Amino acid sequence: MGRILFGGTAALLICIFLSPKFIEFLRNREFGQHIREDGPAGHHQKAGTPTMGGIIIFIAVSVAFLILSNYEWRSVGVFGAAIACALLGFADDYTKLVKRRSLGLRGRTKLVVTVAISVGLWLVATKLAHLPSTLQLRFVDYHIDLGPFYPVLIYLVVAGTTSAVNLTDGLDGLAAGCAAIVLLAYIGITFLANDSDLAMLAGSLVGACIGFLWYNAFPATVFMGDTGSLGLGGAIAGLAVMTKTEVLLILLGGIFVIEALSVLIQVISFQTTRRRVFLMAPIHHHFELKAWSETKIILRFWIVASICGAIGFTIYRQSRGL
Repeated sequence: MGRILFGGTAALLICIFLSPKFIEFLRNREFGQHIREDGPAGHHQKAGTPTMGGIIIFIAVSVAFLILSNYEWRSVGVFGAAIACALLGFADDYTKLVKRRSLGLRGRTKLVVTVAISVGLWLVATKLAHLPSTLQLRFVDYHIDLGPFYPVLIYLVVAGTTSAVNLTDGLDGLAAGCAAIVLLAYIGITFLANDSDLAMLAGSLVGACIGFLWYNAFPATVFMGDTGSLGLGGAIAGLAVMTKTEVLLILLGGIFVIEALSVLIQVISFQTTRRRVFLMAPIHHHFELKAWSETKIILRFWIVASICGAIGFTIYRQSRGL
């Protein structure tokens, strides 16, 4: 427990004390956010806000992990997946800044890199951490041996989670707060699993998210960018794989699932009927256009995320007979 608290506190303090200088650096280099033309009107005033704040998040996590970790393969796999996804996000952010538009890397490039990250996570999980190639249904305590299809599951988890967290990162503090809540649930899960190294890493991630929220909360002075959202998505996906909670992640990360489903529903509805279910997707923009204040949306989404995380953690605890 001491390492968890120390790692979380260290990551939090690193974020809080390094962020002002880093934000000033980003502002001086004019590394500001480009806002979509078709986005909510209220977002245009956020144009130019420094982005790529995810760099600070993962500097803080890296320092805590490299100093405190026992370098067990499960935690190394999660850390590696998170850093690899963050680097992909950094390349995407940098491309947007250089080209001065809201679109970054090509979809094919992201696909190839995500597949490579997923294969690497699969190799660490099965060959080095010696985890079984099974899908565990915690609700009914049932295992399904996926055999050669297990890497496909890992890809779906990594691609789905990174995309969902990225879609959620549309309001000040929304993604960072929701990610912190999910990661807090994973502290409990890894603690119950007696995996202190993974618990310490999850604690460091929570601390970094909370420290980043100090500057990312409404009104944000820095955005995490794809560096942060993809990196946090990769960390959550890695934790799901290493704790065999790939299916339970649907509930643990319920708010991310809702955001992703809202986009999917909107696209399918418009392509088939030429009608929109929501005023705008992801769903947090729908509530913006319904005249909800940004802080109201964020707080209510955090509440939903907390409920999902609590229920998911309870199911995991029950599945272990505790």
